[in-house]
Amino acid sequence: MENKKTKRIRGVILTTIGLKRLQAAIELAEVKENNGERFTQEELSERMKVSTKTISRLWSLTTGLDQRTLKFCFSAFNLELRKEDYTCSDKSGEFYRSLDYIHLLDHQEDVNIYSSQHHVVETEQRQIQNSTKDCSSYQSLATVLKYPSGPVPLDSIYYIRRPPIEELGYREITQPGCVIHIKAPKEMGKTSLMFRILARSKALGYRIVTLDINQVDVAILSNLDRFLRWFCKSASVQLKLEPRLDEYWDQETGSKVSCSLYFKNYLLESVDTPVVLALNELNRVLEYSELAQEFIPLLRSWHEEAQQEEIWQKLRLVMTYSTEFYIPLNLCQSPCNVGLPLQLPEFTHSQIEELAKRHGLSWQQSKETEQLMAMVGGHPALVRIALYYLCRQEISLSQLLQQAATEAGIYRTHLRRLLVMLQENPNLVEAFAALVSSEPSIYLEPMIAHQLESMGLVKFQMDGISISRELYRIYFSKHLSNGRLRVIHSSNSRYKTFTSSSI
Repeated sequence: MENKKTKRIRGVILTTIGLKRLQAAIELAEVKENNGERFTQEELSERMKVSTKTISRLWSLTTGLDQRTLKFCFSAFNLELRKEDYTCSDKSGEFYRSLDYIHLLDHQEDVNIYSSQHHVVETEQRQIQNSTKDCSSYQSLATVLKYPSGPVPLDSIYYIRRPPIEELGYREITQPGCVIHIKAPKEMGKTSLMFRILARSKALGYRIVTLDINQVDVAILSNLDRFLRWFCKSASVQLKLEPRLDEYWDQETGSKVSCSLYFKNYLLESVDTPVVLALNELNRVLEYSELAQEFIPLLRSWHEEAQQEEIWQKLRLVMTYSTEFYIPLNLCQSPCNVGLPLQLPEFTHSQIEELAKRHGLSWQQSKETEQLMAMVGGHPALVRIALYYLCRQEISLSQLLQQAATEAGIYRTHLRRLLVMLQENPNLVEAFAALVSSEPSIYLEPMIAHQLESMGLVKFQMDGISISRELYRIYFSKHLSNGRLRVIHSSNSRYKTFTSSSI
């Protein structure tokens, strides 16, 4: 009887788990061996002993590879290829639509993997059910896809990188005493980026303190002493240190000095590694002008102390905020003009196409991408909401775009929120009404222009300011058409300037 030859498994594709494991190992190698710089395709090709074309196929998550090739790629970064790292292709070489993105399994298990050898932390990853190899055991993407709301989880394949933003943040967080401030309108991905900077920090062995200012009571935000005590106690708890506020708090020296001494002489002295202090939604503090005028300069002073005191170099600050509030704050005291500013850009054409592919959509010749961008631009949340409904086949792209700026459309909640924000400030209503009814670009008073930009409603052009996306022009033309306008034509310029007599 002839011996049956063992067949090599061909046409396998990375799963989400495999992709995350490999990417985490590559990123760690970049930190350790390449000063945090990304490896080029050529460098990866040489290390993995495969062609750059094969690497492109590897990242595509749609084109099958030889299983032995996949082993080479993993072993290049001291990883063993596991069963949950790959899945099969169908006979035509196309990845089953229901397998496209692996966290769609019926039975999912959360895993928190820590490898002491490589210091890699992979959080909240989805593990494949080892007992099944049948593609039919997977639910279809449309039936389990969650509505896009809030930060994108660390293990989600729907997070789209926006180079060089992530790399800049990863590099900066390794600098002693650094400050990173992430600014963008709401729903642009600030918190998602912060999560990834914190995950990189954790992988480097840093201690993490994350404080969401939205969770602080109004009564605490209204009192500097209570806020700083909350601030210190919350940091102590997250560092797993016993709160010792009464030992350091001194009414005669004041709350700010007491807070500084608590961080310097207790918290930072008690840990052996850098501490990353992440303040999410700092704009909540800025809504309380008295608190902002005391707390913001305090953070700035810690950054300045790090230039001369080694103990303060342990502290690294990451701050996110939706808008810059105009408060009577000395420019030299603000932390917003020191450190690394990261302002999140919108998605590009190619990034939207990649995201559509990850939703299992086969968009041909970029036509659909161009149509969607013509309405919403590259706004991450608006793009993801559209892809969610299109993936579920609840509506066609043409129907979606036709209804987009109406109360029956998928963006009604987003648009209503912006309308309420505008109506709270009559000056903004008048200015934006002028934009809606104007030529493509006009000039606005700097403060008004900044406020509208911080809301994501306008963008700066070479010849003035214009509405950021057609969605807003169509929607607000119906709601702001009766706004009071005062448009002045400059005799020396072909551009119009809007002014408000009430400012």
